Amino acid sequence: MNIESFRAELETRLLIEKEYIIQELSLIDDYQEKLEVLGKFNEKYKELIKRIANEDGIDLNVPYQTENPLHSENLTYEQIILGKTMSIYDKLVDDYMKK
Repeated sequence: MNIESFRAELETRLLIEKEYIIQELSLIDDYQEKLEVLGKFNEKYKELIKRIANEDGIDLNVPYQTENPLHSENLTYEQIILGKTMSIYDKLVDDYMKK
C-alpha cells in the first residue's frame, strides 16, 4: 500500500466534502449546531478512509508491514492511515472553524 497515494486521494475527497459542509455552515448561526456539523465531517473522514481502503482492497484491521520488521510496532493499516492523514483533517477543520 502506498500511503502517500492513499493520503492524496483522501485529501481530494475531503476537500469536496468540506465544500458541502461549508455550504451547510452558511445557513447555521448557532455554535452548538456548527459543532454538530463538525461531527458529521469527522464521520465523513472515517467513512472515506474505509471507502478508499475498500476500493484499494486494504483490510484496515491487518497489521501494517514495515520495510524493517525489527522496527515493527504492530500497528494496523487503519492506525497508520489515521496517523498519516490526521494533519489533512486538522487543517480542514481549522479552515472550517474560521468560516
